[in-house]
Amino acid sequence: MKTLAVKLAGALLVLTALAVMLSRAPERPVETLVARWAPPPSDFVDLDGQLVHLRDEGPRSDPLPLVLVHGTSSSLHTWEGWVAALRGQRRVITFDLPGFGLTGPSTSGDYRSETYARFTLALLDRLGVARFAIGGNSLGGEVAWRVALMAPERVERLILVDAAGPAFERQNIPVGWIVARTPLLNRVMEHVLPRAMVAASVASVYGDPQRVTPELVDRYFELTVREGNRRALAQRLAQWQPGEGAERVATIRAPTLILWGGRDRLIPPSVGRWFEQQIPGSTLVVFDDLGHVPHEEDPRRTVEVVRSFLTVTAPP
Repeated sequence: MKTLAVKLAGALLVLTALAVMLSRAPERPVETLVARWAPPPSDFVDLDGQLVHLRDEGPRSDPLPLVLVHGTSSSLHTWEGWVAALRGQRRVITFDLPGFGLTGPSTSGDYRSETYARFTLALLDRLGVARFAIGGNSLGGEVAWRVALMAPERVERLILVDAAGPAFERQNIPVGWIVARTPLLNRVMEHVLPRAMVAASVASVYGDPQRVTPELVDRYFELTVREGNRRALAQRLAQWQPGEGAERVATIRAPTLILWGGRDRLIPPSVGRWFEQQIPGSTLVVFDDLGHVPHEEDPRRTVEVVRSFLTVTAPP
């Protein structure tokens, strides 16, 4: 019996070593990812030493550009459906936040939400955009409302898509985030990243996991292994302070549209209702069958609400 136990333990060690070997995911220099993930109209802008991946699409004559900010572990690609629907009439600006996508790690190592808001305003200054509408998903939604607080004279409209805000009890956390927040495991993740873990993390934020395609998982996987992004994610999650400054949301006066996925298990619809209660005159629209990234899961349906919101004349 003892010999059998030793053999089983040895077999388990061999299988574990094999699994680790097969899951090795070395970091990839940004240059190796550009051809696939940054074709035209992608561009790179040097912002105080940070090379930022961005797309600036649609007519430059648009007096009110729409700025869209992605969430944690995502990239500007999450907005492609909305951009395709809007760029014929609207100027739409998307970009990769530091720590994510092709922009890569922050030169300062500061991943606080306030810093991201200042970064967004600095990027828009660099592009010569004075006044704009801004929207964001998850972390990007928090960045958007913080921008509206920092520069209310510049933000004409605000769109919050399953946005982070007040502290609350989470029903579900993507497995990749759990690993990134766990000491030692997050260091291992810098070298080992099972594609199945990425697929499970993406599926967990969709209302219907059947909508998650191999191509979508490819995107999330390859941009996660961009050099430095996995360590940046661990740093971002370590610096994150849920609920910090959320009491100031009630002072926002920009016309605000709030979109939410009814099946969001990461930031539940109750948070959307909280935003609606806090921001005077705001409108909440819930898509019962969608998850945490409704703009990505069903861009055609969700963008129609946005199109209507952007064309309504703002109150004086």
